[in-house]
Amino acid sequence: MLRQFLVGAAVSAFNIVIHALVMVAVVWVTRTVGARNTFHPWVFLIFVMIATVLVLMTAHAAEVVVWSIAYALFDVAPTGTDLVYFAFVNYTTLGYGDVTPVNAWRLLGPITAMNGVLLFGWSTAVIFEVLRKAMMRSDVLT
Repeated sequence: MLRQFLVGAAVSAFNIVIHALVMVAVVWVTRTVGARNTFHPWVFLIFVMIATVLVLMTAHAAEVVVWSIAYALFDVAPTGTDLVYFAFVNYTTLGYGDVTPVNAWRLLGPITAMNGVLLFGWSTAVIFEVLRKAMMRSDVLT
């Protein structure tokens, strides 16, 4: 069990680093673009929100791939399992139940889900903050 927690913590920490780097980039780009905003306020707002969400979705997809690599390294799932699919199901807490981990690694699924929930929450907070800042800068409400 300790091995599962250590592997889960290591992969989670790696994903948190990925997410932190993406968040720093998103905030920096948003501030930079906002300072040079010459677009119509609504166009600016739409551009910023679409770009932010697409970048965050890409980060989440990369984090799922990290989990799938960990699953492959430690033989977490039965032979022949699509590990990216399995990681996506766990990371998003979808939980179809059509693939289950091998008994020796059954805690990695919930650890993956916990990592996904926390990172989705973080993304949601950043999306809200980017929207709020973009609306303040572009005077969309006036």
